[in-house]
Amino acid sequence: MKKGDIILISAILVLAAAVLLLSGRSADGARLVVTVDGELFGSYSLGEDREIRIGSSNICVIRDGEVSMSEADCPDRVCVRSKPIRREGETIVCLPNRVILSITGEDGVDAPDAIAG
Repeated sequence: MKKGDIILISAILVLAAAVLLLSGRSADGARLVVTVDGELFGSYSLGEDREIRIGSSNICVIRDGEVSMSEADCPDRVCVRSKPIRREGETIVCLPNRVILSITGEDGVDAPDAIAG
């Protein structure tokens, strides 16, 4: 292995580590927006741990900057088995109960996923 090969491999490893670190961060000031049947139910900071009762059917939990659905009375319970969300644009949906949990930016608006020039 030549000196140039070692430098190239090192540069690739440093770049890969930087990408992993940046992609794993949650957005600063991110908020959970809860909608029920298309209507805003509430908006909550991810910085404060809490349990949110959504009507009589669902309970979602904010813990350590992550959101998960802990209880639902729907038959399939897909929302309860979903992995926790923490980044802008991620959602958990309970279709039978028409509940949507989504992460947005601090002003309540999703960040753009692309910018066209």
